[in-house]
Amino acid sequence: MGMADTVTKEYMRGNKVFADAFNYLIYDGEQVVKPALLQELDTTEIAIPFALDENESPTEDVVQKYRDVLKSTVIMQDSRASYILLGVENQTEIHYAMPVRNIIYDALQYGKQVSEVAKRHKNQGDRKGHNKGEYLSGFYKEDRICPVVTLVVHFGADEWDGPLSLYDMMDLEDEKLLEYVQDYRIFLIDPYKLTKADLKKFSSSLGDVLGYIKYSKDKKALSKFLNDSQVMVMDNDAARVIRDITNTPIYVPDGKGEIDMCKAVRDMIDESKQEGIAVGKAEGKAEGKLITLIDLVRDNSLNIEKAAAKANMTVEQFEKIMNQPLE
Repeated sequence: MGMADTVTKEYMRGNKVFADAFNYLIYDGEQVVKPALLQELDTTEIAIPFALDENESPTEDVVQKYRDVLKSTVIMQDSRASYILLGVENQTEIHYAMPVRNIIYDALQYGKQVSEVAKRHKNQGDRKGHNKGEYLSGFYKEDRICPVVTLVVHFGADEWDGPLSLYDMMDLEDEKLLEYVQDYRIFLIDPYKLTKADLKKFSSSLGDVLGYIKYSKDKKALSKFLNDSQVMVMDNDAARVIRDITNTPIYVPDGKGEIDMCKAVRDMIDESKQEGIAVGKAEGKAEGKLITLIDLVRDNSLNIEKAAAKANMTVEQFEKIMNQPLE
């Protein structure tokens, strides 16, 4: 896993940022998913066949995948509680098979839930007295599983031009056939497509991070974005995402803490300007010295060997420069 993948994963694990992403996706920015109610889960998705005969071993058929971040939560709407699993996949690069990748994650999670229900029934010894279908599957008529919503967050400045559904990955135009081919679409947050109004719907640093990434390839637009923000205080995890994704050479302290991103960028620009001035002065001074040495050699006031030594050059290098006009 590269550094950019590591920092985006660590950033999205934060409950405030994680909840913010889903509140934007599902509730248009309304604070419905509560950070305090999020519980991080094991991201290992393991599914085994859940309709096995008693004498069969499932070990050879285990399928295992690893999500980026997976959390459970309870969402309260109209006095009703909804138990749901929320997963995030961070993409620093465009993945052109993302619908297939996500459907595998979700299918494994549903299979895992069914397997856990069957295992619970078996451990509790309540498998007798049910019909054959329930006995074979281990999943009873009244059993229920939790819904899973998987969100893809693209941490890249280029427009996501990959497929957004299984249909987009197929070359099938027969409408009759399509009725029998299940589609599966991905839910995506793509900085390129976010408008200024969209960015304001985020309540955490995620809006600033995505906005910075969105404008990172346009210096004029980025400068305006930072000037409009004036102050952009964010935690170090968020600043590391910006630094590593956009290659902005800012200093971010190790560990936890906060940083004013606008000030950090301005300081970086000022430091770069000062370095440029210093280099320019040094180059100008060196060029002036070289011109003086050349003039002395041409006036026969100094031999070329000594002039070359004073200029830290070989005689051949000095002669070559003497024969070229200085810019």
